Amino acid sequence: MGRRSAEFSITDPTGSQTSSGCSSGNSSDLVDFPPPSQSVHLNHIPVHQSIYHQPPPIYPNLPTHQSSLVDPSLLFTQQIIDRRAAQLAASHHAAILLQHEMALVSHPASTGQSMFKDASKRVPVVPIQQSMPQQPTVSHHVNQAILSAAHGASYAVPFPSAVDSQPDRPIGYGAFGVVWSVTDPRSGKRLALKKMPNVFQNLASCKRVFREIKMLASFKHDNVLCLADIIQPQNPAFFQELYVLTELMQSDLHKIIVSPQALTVDHVKVFVYQILRGLKYLHSANILHRDIKPGNLLVNSNCCLKICDFGLARIWDSRERPTMTHEVVTQYYRAPELLMGARKYTDAVDVWSVGCIFAELMGRRILFQAAGPIEQLNMIIDLMGTPSMDDMKMACDGARSHVMRQPKKKPKTKEAMLSISNQMSDLAVDLLQKLLTFNPDDRMTVQDALNHPYISDGRMRFHSCMCSCCSTLPSGQRQFHPNLEPHHEEPFNPIWERELSRCSMFDLRDKLYSFVVDRHHKLQMEQNHVPLVINPNSAAYKNFTSSSVAQPSELPPSPNQWD
Repeated sequence: MGRRSAEFSITDPTGSQTSSGCSSGNSSDLVDFPPPSQSVHLNHIPVHQSIYHQPPPIYPNLPTHQSSLVDPSLLFTQQIIDRRAAQLAASHHAAILLQHEMALVSHPASTGQSMFKDASKRVPVVPIQQSMPQQPTVSHHVNQAILSAAHGASYAVPFPSAVDSQPDRPIGYGAFGVVWSVTDPRSGKRLALKKMPNVFQNLASCKRVFREIKMLASFKHDNVLCLADIIQPQNPAFFQELYVLTELMQSDLHKIIVSPQALTVDHVKVFVYQILRGLKYLHSANILHRDIKPGNLLVNSNCCLKICDFGLARIWDSRERPTMTHEVVTQYYRAPELLMGARKYTDAVDVWSVGCIFAELMGRRILFQAAGPIEQLNMIIDLMGTPSMDDMKMACDGARSHVMRQPKKKPKTKEAMLSISNQMSDLAVDLLQKLLTFNPDDRMTVQDALNHPYISDGRMRFHSCMCSCCSTLPSGQRQFHPNLEPHHEEPFNPIWERELSRCSMFDLRDKLYSFVVDRHHKLQMEQNHVPLVINPNSAAYKNFTSSSVAQPSELPPSPNQWD
């Protein structure tokens, strides 16, 4: 059966384009791929089979042609797509602007029309990293770059690429920082440099920044954004800003969902699998993310996904269930217990968010989109029926009274979920119902979701060619790691969160500075790490140092105050 690729331009209903996280925002094409063979199992599979199980790559608007199956060895070369065409496609995407917390907006040069007549035809499946100029190398004029090596440090300068390197530029003016796309002079790779101004403006800001940096530094996982580097402050007593480097991603799920690009069930499965895989890692570290939404799920052109933005994340103790604020999670993805004022909630709040995103990927629209928190709760009850008193045991008295005053409603879950999309199968509905269970104690866990049969195809596609944990043997067989969904190696001790709550602003400044210095020293001893500094001779230095944002409230809009 023939398949087609559709242009992937990224525009939200308001006319702008938003996402959250360290994404560069290039528009691309999302290409379909053959269905999986029913006989393939998760043990050893040949390389040519693993290619056919590859998730759908995202391509730029390149000239394409119909093609029969190509020798798999050719699929890994850089010669399949002409370099000049790739450069033309790169010039098609310009003017990048971020809004809100690292939210990306991309403005293509055209108005959504394909650059080439044959752009709807399929191209051979190749590793997209080799066909898109997404990781330009070190600038030809080092003194133009914002980042440079510390004085006296020496390192091997990367060999320049034939592709013109991009200049350092701002890509985001967010709620808690300014984000620039910069070049790492040590490797030539593009990174996201987040400038965090006014870190010590208030105690809440100090705690948030220190918690987020500690988390980022501990992450080593394919599906979680991790810390690349931190620039060491020069003065331990007077520094007010922090500069954090992370991987620069290409897009996010929000931009894909609101684009005209077709999404197949196979796309959805590989995305949902990666979200669950990353969440399992976070929950095993005793971390609640508390803001899972499409804009915080970054993706690259090969459909690899990373969870980002840990500004609302919290270390918690599953045994004690500490009291926490319910003013978390973007409203559309907020679990009913949070909407009803619960303060002793669990990691089930993240699972609910995954269910909302799953439905949104299938239906290409937000599942519960209400004007306010009470309307949001009413929409959930309209679908799932009036909850029992046991279902509302975590809710505050005011919220329970509100629900009990309303006319009793019967659930219409299965029928409504089947109507989300014509791609919704019985297995998909079963998974969605279990992710969106009203009672958090009955809601499925992340591990339960990973064990669900609907996810198995996504697991196969991810581990056949996308992950870093599995490998291909010289014989051409794919060797799978015995632990496909690993835990965090060193989970956070919940005591650390309690100690953090007792720190003053001066204590946190000293702890933060010591953490950065100790990390640099350890990396220098173990990896001959070359420290970076902000280059005052850079052409962009003036703009970089003057770029700043006002610090808003540390929390999202407050839910309804029931009591």
